[in-house]
Parts: sequence; structure tokens; C-alpha cells
Amino acid sequence: MRKPLVTLLIFISVFISTITFFKTPFEGYLHYAIFLILLPFFVSRYGIPAAPIRILLLPFLIGILQVLLGNNTNALFFKIAIGVLLSSTFYYYVMEYYEGNVEELFRIYLRWAYWVSIIGIIQVVAYRVGFRPGYDYSWLFNKWGLVAGQSGGLRMNSVFSEPSQFGIVISPAAFVAVYNFLLKKRYGYTTLQNAVIILAMLLTTSSLAFLGILLAFIILTINFGKFYNLLIGVFFALIAGFGLYKYVPEFQLRVDTSLGLWVEKDFRLENVNTSSFVLYNNFHIASENLVNSYFIGTGLGSHPVAYEKYSLTNAVGFIEFEFNQSDANSMFLRLLSETGLLGVGFFIVVIFRCFVRKGDDDDPLWLISGAVLVLILLYMVRQGNYFINGFPFFVWLYYYVYKKNKERQEAKREAEVPVNAEANVLT
Repeated sequence: MRKPLVTLLIFISVFISTITFFKTPFEGYLHYAIFLILLPFFVSRYGIPAAPIRILLLPFLIGILQVLLGNNTNALFFKIAIGVLLSSTFYYYVMEYYEGNVEELFRIYLRWAYWVSIIGIIQVVAYRVGFRPGYDYSWLFNKWGLVAGQSGGLRMNSVFSEPSQFGIVISPAAFVAVYNFLLKKRYGYTTLQNAVIILAMLLTTSSLAFLGILLAFIILTINFGKFYNLLIGVFFALIAGFGLYKYVPEFQLRVDTSLGLWVEKDFRLENVNTSSFVLYNNFHIASENLVNSYFIGTGLGSHPVAYEKYSLTNAVGFIEFEFNQSDANSMFLRLLSETGLLGVGFFIVVIFRCFVRKGDDDDPLWLISGAVLVLILLYMVRQGNYFINGFPFFVWLYYYVYKKNKERQEAKREAEVPVNAEANVLT
């Protein structure tokens, strides 16, 4: 199979998760078909990989135990377990196929991120001029369609299910754009392309997209290690936050309802009937499920069972609000509920241990590491699906950047040894 075709299919699976061919007996997404096409090719070429199986072995054993204990069902467990195994194995193969060339993979990602941002901007323009096929993509087997704004109009979501999904997947590209603007660089993008990425992020009016830009500033500050940069970043973040609160109704609503729920415990209808309540409710469910499972979780796919037990909507007088029963609306909360402290601890270790900071040279690995870290953190905050939009791809990419950096540092140290030894002999 030719490399351009393989690459095309790989990145379609990362960027397009809204195309659904059927909905029963399960939802048939486009990326499932891509897995079925490429996995036989990868298996024949590389055999069965051990790494994904080793990582998932303990969660699988705990999941089977929880099914036997009645805390999960066979259907829920095997649906998610098989999906996680297939997707993590598929994207592990992608790294093998590219021989760990993370820089090439990231540059391909940047090109795709730019073009889906262009599609998003076209979507907004088409809406303004009233050209429906240009902004309503339900004709393309798109599961979700349009996303209305709080004050009317359209919230840009491009080829993704919703604006927040766009904000998550494009956040590494936004990190690069922010870096390029601040330091007057041209890594991956021209000045115009940087502007396109940032504009597209802003057009989502998604608080998650705005958080992604803020995280980019914070991680860049950590890399350059200058305190006055942090102060400047905090100052501009406060100014930007005030502007967003004043002029973006969606952002203002999110802030007000979040404060009402998390700080004031105010369960009035205007607070409960929002996406902020979804996150608050799932935090309650995950916390209760964690404690009652002795901190090991109730197994992959079990959050819907926990939802039925612990949801605040079970209380008398609550409206029916059943969104995000399956994915907890947050990767952190879903991991907490289904895999307990083990799963959460694993990701915390990966995030901190594999983070690559900027060195003295111009090696771009630190830039890729920081960019992908923004995406992983946003997933932890607001996306609970284990394999939508190629989440395992980005986790493997983050790890392989760490691995590549470690190899380069070791090679650099080895290259310096003979020079130092010779100098000692001469003296």
C-alpha cells in the first residue's frame, strides 16, 4: 500500500470523527472503517505489538473482575475494551510505520489543522451569506450538524462535532501559532497561516479553545523560564478574560453557571440546564464511584452504570438532563470513575515524565511536546471519549517525542566523551 494513501487514511481518522454511516446496533464511524482497512496491512508488516497489550492488561483484568461483581455489564466493558485496544494498537502501528519520525508526523498534522481551520472560516462566511451547503455539513453523513450560539448565529465547528472538539484538536497548532507570533518564528506556518489558526480558534467562541490558547502561553513561559514573561502572560490573560466575559455571551454564561454550581451550590434551572452542570454532575458521579469501588474504579465502559446510581438528576425535582452518560464529559473524570487512581496516576506519570523542556539548542522536540501536552490537558478537562479524534495518536506522539529526545541526548553525551578523554590525556 502506497505511503500517501496510508497517510491520508491515518489523518482522516484523526480529524474526521463525525461521519456516521449507521447508528444501530452501534454507531458506525468512518474511523472504524479505516482501522479495518489498515490494521491487516500493519499486522502483516509488523506482527502483533506487545506494548499496547502490556499497558492495558491490568485495566482489562480489573474490568473483567468488575463485570463478575456486577458493577459493569459485558456489553459495556467489551465495547470499550475492544475499542481502546484497537485504537491504541492502530496508532502504535502509525508510529512504527513512520519509524518514530515525530517531526514529520507533526508537520503533517499542522497542514491538516490549517486546512480544517480554513474550512471553519469558510463555514462562518457561508453562514453570513446564507449558503446552507457551505455551513451545514449534515449532508456529508455528519452526525451533529449546526451549533447555535447563545445570542443567535453560528458557532464555528468546521468538520468536528462541536466547537470545543475543534478547539481541542487544533490546540497543538494554536500552540505553534502563538510561539511563532511571540518569537517571530516560522515553524510550520507562515504569518498568514498563524493568523488563520488563531482566528479559527476564536470563532468557535468555545471556552475550551480559549483555555487552549492560555495553556500555550503558560507552557511557553515554563520553557523559557523567565519570571517577567509569566507576569506579562498573566496580565494579558486577565485582560483577555475580561474581554471575553464582557463581549462573548457563551463564555459569560459558562463562567456564571460554573461559579453558581461549584462555588455557590446554586441548583436553579438557569444553572442546571447548561453544560456546566454536566461537568459538575459527572464530577459528583466519578467521586462517588471512586470511593465505593475502593479507589480502583469499576472498569472500562462502566460510567453509565455509575451514572444510574449516583447522578444528581435522580433527586426529586431535578429536570431530566442525561447528556454525557457514557463519557463523563471529561477524560480525567472518566478515568477516575472507570480506572480509579491507577488510570489517573498512569496519565499523571506520563504527562510529567515524558514532558520535554526546551534545551540550549534549536531542536524542535520541546515545541512538539508542549503543543501535544496542551491537547492532552484539554482532553482531561472536557472530553471523555477514549478514542475519538485519534486521542491515542497524540498520546503515543507525546511519548515518542520523549523517547526521541532521550535518544538524542544520549547520543550527544556519547559524542562528547571522546573529546573530553582526549583533552585529559593532553593535559
